[in-house]
Amino acid sequence: MQTEEVQYKLDGLILLIEGVGRTKADGKPALQALGIVSYDDESGTYRMRAFNDGRFLDTELKLLDPGKGITWGFALGQIRTSSVMQITEKGDWTELTEIAIGSEPPKKYMELTVSRQK
Repeated sequence: MQTEEVQYKLDGLILLIEGVGRTKADGKPALQALGIVSYDDESGTYRMRAFNDGRFLDTELKLLDPGKGITWGFALGQIRTSSVMQITEKGDWTELTEIAIGSEPPKKYMELTVSRQK
């Protein structure tokens, strides 16, 4: 079970995303991640710094159709990732991440759907 808590901070200047994945067996955290998205006025780009397991990633975000999604990725040695988050017509948040190692074609690494709690 994974939850994502998303909040605007500093009058909308920062988007804070916190994800926690828990094991089905005992509900203990198996994944904890925190992302901070901001706009860089100087370069005219959106940036995300994400933290997980004692490491962090700093990458550029690109907007899809306004208000409908974002895409980002990173490279580490021979590993490349590409992620797309979109908001569906129902208001669900979907995420698809692909990974490629070396010259291999990209493969689906993770796919999830998050629904708003009502």
